[in-house]
Amino acid sequence: MLWATRMWIGALLGWDGEDQGVGARVPSLRGRMPADLLAAPTGPPLARPEFRPLYLLDDEYAAEIANRTVHGVLHVGWAPDADGGGHHGELAVYVKPEGLLGHAYLAAIRPFRRLVAYPAMLRHIGERWRTTERERPRPGYAGVRSAARSS
Repeated sequence: MLWATRMWIGALLGWDGEDQGVGARVPSLRGRMPADLLAAPTGPPLARPEFRPLYLLDDEYAAEIANRTVHGVLHVGWAPDADGGGHHGELAVYVKPEGLLGHAYLAAIRPFRRLVAYPAMLRHIGERWRTTERERPRPGYAGVRSAARSS
């Protein structure tokens, strides 16, 4: 619901046109990635076409987005637990505000991002990751219990 509302406002105010996105207004971060990540597949696109995949590894995925308010990166990782007993999902969202509009926009949505959007995204990613782990065991993870939790 939050994303749909944001996209509706963006369309109404002209924040999200093709001329505002990755490759148009801002260059993609792929051009600045190290060689090993450039050689990795980009992976599947996210359900939202505004995000452009950057790379996909066995335990990481990154995608970027750009519009008139922000240039951002969504990074999802599968990290070992501190006790060595399993793994958990981690989510990082790196956002560079674009001008005064971007700063004001990010300040306005901060509570929604932290209290609603990010926890919901982590739950969804964790569910999908656990399903994938059960269906397709990965080398190096045999016998490791899977547990996704927000950090």
